[in-house]
Amino acid sequence: MSPAASAVAVRRGEQPPLDSALRRSIRLAAAKADAATSRPFPSSYQQDHHMNPVADTAARHAAQATELQIQNRTLEMHLMHENLARAHMQERLQEAEHERQGVRVARAARLVRRAERASLRARKALALAVM
Repeated sequence: MSPAASAVAVRRGEQPPLDSALRRSIRLAAAKADAATSRPFPSSYQQDHHMNPVADTAARHAAQATELQIQNRTLEMHLMHENLARAHMQERLQEAEHERQGVRVARAARLVRRAERASLRARKALALAVM
């Protein structure tokens, strides 16, 4: 194939396809360069979300701890409305319980007055019967 024909086959902005021997040599050169810097290509669990390699475990653990804090903060933000609703319901339940206690006390006072009146009537009836 002539150089003009290969230039036509390649679109603008694209590189011509590499043959497998050239690709293999490029890969080997990259692997040797990584080995020379004693920094092997990290596996996926050693990278952050921006694909920056994290070499030492302390930095990885710090990144994981930061990620966990962010997740916990997000969870807390989601649960904040639930906690507020739960506190509101607890307050309403306490108010209802206090109101029920107040109603019980008022009912008991009414029953005491009614019993006193009935007792007074009974004593008057007994006093009239004895005289």
